Amino acid sequence: MMFTVDIAWILTVVLVAVRIGAAVALTPVLGVSSIPARLRVLFVVGMAATLATGLSGAMSASSVTLANFITAAASEMVIGLALAFGLFTAFATFQLAGRIIDLQLGFGVAGLIDPTTRAQSPLLGFFLNLVAVMMFFSIDGHHVLIRGLAYSLEVVPPGTSLADLGAAVIVAQFGAMFLYAIAVAAPVVFIVLLIDVVLAVVSRTMPQVNVFVVGMPLKIFVGLVVLALSLQYLTPAFKRVFETLFTYWQTLLGG
Repeated sequence: MMFTVDIAWILTVVLVAVRIGAAVALTPVLGVSSIPARLRVLFVVGMAATLATGLSGAMSASSVTLANFITAAASEMVIGLALAFGLFTAFATFQLAGRIIDLQLGFGVAGLIDPTTRAQSPLLGFFLNLVAVMMFFSIDGHHVLIRGLAYSLEVVPPGTSLADLGAAVIVAQFGAMFLYAIAVAAPVVFIVLLIDVVLAVVSRTMPQVNVFVVGMPLKIFVGLVVLALSLQYLTPAFKRVFETLFTYWQTLLGG
């Protein structure tokens, strides 16, 4: 029995794996450190092989040199990092919103270790990030993510580079992260602001009241209640954040 190896297909798989490896490494699922690195590599290679099989064309092995292949791999890494930036900002939106709420409620001194980034994460930001993960899977965002990766391979085939990375698009996505983070945190921030105004009036009219002792637990209790009540109304904002991610991909790739 004779086995033939298509070198061109293998080179294409490697380039596709380099691109999608950077894109999926920042997801809150595959980016978790508890998942063995070998399993993550196998997943990326398997996805790359599946997507490369469906491509209309492959690299020509006869025209590929070592220098060209290294250049193509570097280009794929850049494209993957650009795609990963949109994915990172989508989930960082909720981290930032949690940070804003933490500062308002006095939780800024506390923090948790995020297993995805292995860095200290805000207390409520970690909670909102878990809610975002559940929302991402509930709206089949992982399916759209795979379709988006396949779309990027169609628009920018492996071995080619983007003519223009579009710095304005990247900056706009970075700005959208702050915009939606403020939108998520707005109900709690507004209520806490009203409480601060009331406490300021109380401190002027009744100086004998220890405003700090009364105000801190009051803001924590009211802020957490408002956050719990507002989550059901923030579903459109969660969906909009992930829609912005795929719009960013489409605009970045020039589709």
